[in-house]
Amino acid sequence: MNASMVSMRALHHPDLAAVDLATLFSALADPVRLSVVRQLAQSGGVVCGKFEALSEVSMSTLSHHLKVLREAGILRVTPNGSFRRHELRADEINDRFPGLLPAVTANLGISQTAGALA
Repeated sequence: MNASMVSMRALHHPDLAAVDLATLFSALADPVRLSVVRQLAQSGGVVCGKFEALSEVSMSTLSHHLKVLREAGILRVTPNGSFRRHELRADEINDRFPGLLPAVTANLGISQTAGALA
């Protein structure tokens, strides 16, 4: 089968109402995952393969970290052509845990982006 004809498998994104604070903190407790969150907060979204963390870890290791962040409700993955785009679920996280993501990103030295982390 032609690779361009194969559709990407839909990924599960948890309802943040079902995610507890411990799950979020656990996902954020890794330096590589914090690096991913920092880059997503700064850029608004990253296509897989363009993460700065690839200078630190292999693609398979990065994929594991992205899965942990997605399953914790921190990021959303959407198809973008033949790639997947990763974005923070900033508004949803702020609705569920007000101020958490701005506090995390401020600690990473990131100023709030227009509306996304406010």
